[in-house]
Amino acid sequence: MLSHSTNEAPGDCEALALAALAVTLTDERRALRFLDLTGLTADELRNRAGERRLLASTLAFLEAHEPDLLQVAAAIGVKPERLVAARAELER
Repeated sequence: MLSHSTNEAPGDCEALALAALAVTLTDERRALRFLDLTGLTADELRNRAGERRLLASTLAFLEAHEPDLLQVAAAIGVKPERLVAARAELER
C-alpha cells in the first residue's frame, strides 16, 4: 500500500500515477479502452510512461469512469480522491 500526505510532492504524484497506470494495464478490457481512447500504441506507452502529461491522462481516464477509478484506487490502497488530487498536481 502506498502512503501519501495531503500535500504531495510532484515525485509522489508521479509514483502514485505510475502505480495506477500499472494496475490499469493489468485489466485487459481497461487497458484496451485506455489505448483506444489515447491513441497510444503499447510501444509508445512504454516509452512515455514516466511523462507527467501521460500520467495525468491516465488518472483523467480513470476519473472518467468511476468504477475504474474505485477499482484502481482500492488496488493500490488509496482513496479515489488521492488519484484526483494527483492528476490536478500533475497538470500544473
